[in-house]
Amino acid sequence: MIIIAAVVVIVLLVFWAISIHNNIIRASNKCDNAWAAIDTQLQRRNDLIPNLVNTVKGYAAHESKTFEAVTSARAAVANARTPEEKMQASGTLSNALTNLFAVVENYPELKANENFLELQSELADTENRLSYARLSYNDVVMNYNNIIAVFPNNLLAGGRSPRTSFQVTDESTRQAPNVQF
Repeated sequence: MIIIAAVVVIVLLVFWAISIHNNIIRASNKCDNAWAAIDTQLQRRNDLIPNLVNTVKGYAAHESKTFEAVTSARAAVANARTPEEKMQASGTLSNALTNLFAVVENYPELKANENFLELQSELADTENRLSYARLSYNDVVMNYNNIIAVFPNNLLAGGRSPRTSFQVTDESTRQAPNVQF
């Protein structure tokens, strides 16, 4: 009877350990999936930017520093390899785009250009999607970090490191842009 009870306890502990391990793997996969959603929106934004810049260039050719900043920031996002690098580069690109739209305010004929308006609308839609994807990513990262940190899961987490949530690292991106008419 004692042997049967011991076998039952061991089997239950094995199933319990497997369940915890599977929960950790599911949470990790959700983090990867949520990051892929962010990456998709970053790529969509990167694909829209050259058309937007070229449209604005036609009206404001003397604003070369602004265009160079946007182009450079876009390249940094495209070349970033880790999520942390992409987070940093994305913040820089957001700043550059804010400056680009501030330049646009000086050109009423550009603001009325149908091509520009469509690109601006597409970019705004992408930024909204990106914002939602970042929120979703942060939620699943928090869940994953909680799963691997709580007892007894931390005993079976296998040395997994917490993931980094998407954060604004550049203080200037926290401030609303100053647009004047």
